[in-house]
Amino acid sequence: MAARILLEGRPGVGKTTAIRRLAALLNGRDIVGFTTEEIRQGGARVGFALETAAGRRAVLAHAGFPGPPKVGRYGVDLGVMDRLALPALMAASADPAPRQLVLIDELGRMELASASFREAVRSLFEADVDVVATVHAHSDPFTDALKQRPGIELIAVTRVNRNALPERLATRLEHR
Repeated sequence: MAARILLEGRPGVGKTTAIRRLAALLNGRDIVGFTTEEIRQGGARVGFALETAAGRRAVLAHAGFPGPPKVGRYGVDLGVMDRLALPALMAASADPAPRQLVLIDELGRMELASASFREAVRSLFEADVDVVATVHAHSDPFTDALKQRPGIELIAVTRVNRNALPERLATRLEHR
């Protein structure tokens, strides 16, 4: 059975750092997916960038984007999800490769604004592929349902466990 791991935590707790460290530790695996990171100007957060495991990068959300959709003060460019994130995710769910691992950072409000992304995530969690995803801690119908699916392992990321978590997960996933 494929691994289904959701790393849940509050903003700033270290979910992105943990998933990036996990990817670095599993460099022998065929990793697909993406991470996100804040864009800062003069110390202030102005947006978020998305970077694929293959190294493609684009601005996903920015205070200067008009929207819709808007998440808080950020306009979200759903085309970034369609162009960068979705092709590899859809390919992984349709035809999982041996030793393939899908990493998603994150299942958050900006990413979930894309209906096609939500559908790709549903497909991934039904496919025979290992998935590790970060997820926000607040309630959302999509992520709440995902957390309740059979076979899901929900791990709370905290300041106490965030440093040891990537190594622990890497050890488990290397032996799959």
